Amino acid sequence: MTERTERREEVGDAMDAGGAEDGTSLAHASEQARRGAPTALLDRPRGQSVPGPRAATTLGLPAGLLKTARPRQWVKNVLVVAAPASAGELFSWHAAAQLGMVFLLFTAASSAVYLINDARDAEADRAHPVKRNRPVAAGRVPVAVAYAVGGALAVLAPLVAAALCTPMTAVLLTAYVGMQLAYCISLKHVLVVDLVVVTTGFLMRAMIGGLALGIPLSRWFLITTGFGALFMVSAKRYSEAVQMAGKAGATRALLSEYTTGYLRFVWQLAAGVAVLAYCLWAMEEGGGARTSLLPWRQLSMMAFILAVLRYAVFADRGTAGEPEDVVLRDRALAVIGLVWVAMYGLAVANW
Repeated sequence: MTERTERREEVGDAMDAGGAEDGTSLAHASEQARRGAPTALLDRPRGQSVPGPRAATTLGLPAGLLKTARPRQWVKNVLVVAAPASAGELFSWHAAAQLGMVFLLFTAASSAVYLINDARDAEADRAHPVKRNRPVAAGRVPVAVAYAVGGALAVLAPLVAAALCTPMTAVLLTAYVGMQLAYCISLKHVLVVDLVVVTTGFLMRAMIGGLALGIPLSRWFLITTGFGALFMVSAKRYSEAVQMAGKAGATRALLSEYTTGYLRFVWQLAAGVAVLAYCLWAMEEGGGARTSLLPWRQLSMMAFILAVLRYAVFADRGTAGEPEDVVLRDRALAVIGLVWVAMYGLAVANW
């Protein structure tokens, strides 16, 4: 028997052992043979079974689900403390317990959206140079399991919020899940609306902490947060457009519909509105009689403007990716952020 005949028989054995029950195709087996996979098969004793992809999927299922839930994105949910922090309502056991619960519930809701999104886009992600490594697209998490876990979290998060938090908290979580699922299905393909939906997701995070504690939300707080989020979202889109120019199929399908000039206009406009709204907010909140040593709230405008200007450097270069990555990667921006937190904290404490 020739060596080529033996290799064909071994590929057939491998398909029988590991491919039949989970749908491995002949083309896939042939591709693996071309890339050298049969070398390992030739070394095994004849008759010994080869672990199939299903075994690997079962062993890596919990880790795959966790990765699909995007743990790195959970840091965005820290925004739930924004409204209580601005009102100085963080320093009580009740507030800490409620905000901890809200953080967990929003994390569950956002994870549900990621799971369902990846299950829906599994086929398209397999053709993407980066997204094909996502657990659902790679086969580590079955599509049905991703749908089931995502659906369960999407239903449970608002129900638990209704039982343990305020009714408005449950309403906002329900609206968030519904809006994000609509985004996954169709809204992400609609110009401008896709930017609005992602921005609104950030705004909802900032609002829910105040709703959970019954804190009135300042109009300037909402405007600053909304346009600040739009600034970062559009800067990220602009960076993607710059980096992926000429690379068809390597990025979002809708991104090709935007021009870099338009996205630059959006992030510049959003940055300007956010700065103006923050200044009006700081002046309005600091207009009364104060006993603090310095007007910290007004002084915090300097740190806020510096942070926006520093972030705009990366936006202008086309290197503004995920907001949390930009802040953690740039030491100067992180220091400016800490200075702003300290100034605003002193203003809230009235020191």
